[in-house]
Amino acid sequence: MLDRSHVWAGGHPRESLRETVRFAQQIEELGYHRFWVAEHHGVPGVAGAAPTVLASAVASATERIRVGTGGVMLPNHRPLVVAEQFGVLGALFGDRIDVGLGRSLGFTGAVRRALGAEDADRFWAQVSELLDYLDGTADVPAVPADGLDLPVFVLATRTASTAAELGLPLVIAAPLGEERMRRAIEEYRAGFRPSSRAQHPHVVIARSIAVAETTERARRLLVPEAWANAWSRTRGEFPALQPPEKILAREMTDRERTHFTRAMSGHIHGTPDEVAAAIADLEARTGADELLVTTNAYDPADRLESYRLLAETVVPA
Repeated sequence: MLDRSHVWAGGHPRESLRETVRFAQQIEELGYHRFWVAEHHGVPGVAGAAPTVLASAVASATERIRVGTGGVMLPNHRPLVVAEQFGVLGALFGDRIDVGLGRSLGFTGAVRRALGAEDADRFWAQVSELLDYLDGTADVPAVPADGLDLPVFVLATRTASTAAELGLPLVIAAPLGEERMRRAIEEYRAGFRPSSRAQHPHVVIARSIAVAETTERARRLLVPEAWANAWSRTRGEFPALQPPEKILAREMTDRERTHFTRAMSGHIHGTPDEVAAAIADLEARTGADELLVTTNAYDPADRLESYRLLAETVVPA
């Protein structure tokens, strides 16, 4: 699962970060395989700005679950520094660490300038350079990463060619649109070049999933983040999550309603049986090897219950 450390209305980012660590412990007890954290900068509604630091806190608080990033945005960082950071994580927590890499730039021009972000078109070169550091083949040793076996995943929102050419697992999400997503997966599999890290293509589908006792209750779990997305599209700022009751009672403008409706679509939600059928259909259509789940409900208890139902009822089915 992926946790973005969302901030709740009236809350403080420090509370969201502590909740992320607490939630990782709960997710581990439910039997999930991976717990990943994200990277966002200058976003009032998201506290996760330093994924490798947060991953360290999560790994310290858990025992078995794999911990990683979904992901570190390479245009914001020098590959050597990223390799060293993951080297520290790998040295401290052994074979529990995943390296998830993305190419997204900051949300606004001001954020991008503050980060000194490089051109996202250099993503292939940056990943290649990072792999050299992790493999110990670069001119400069990335202490203590050299010699550690750290799995590397590529997060793709526009192209899957980097993952295919470098022989790495691909993480791909639905915002592309269903048809474009399937086409990207097909191109990834067709162009995959086996490497020392992966002999065969490995596809991870990222999808928002909400599970509850009724379909309507599951749908309401999606409302806070959908409204935050609509707000960001109309005002240029991703806000803290609001209660669904407050959002649904709003008089939205036509533009807000359009973005909200769009943000509410494309997710999997429903009762355990409905979600199980939807996941089976998704697997049949994509041949996915793993499912990366994100659920950003306003109430942490509702979110945990959704993951509990997913683990106990949907996954075994």
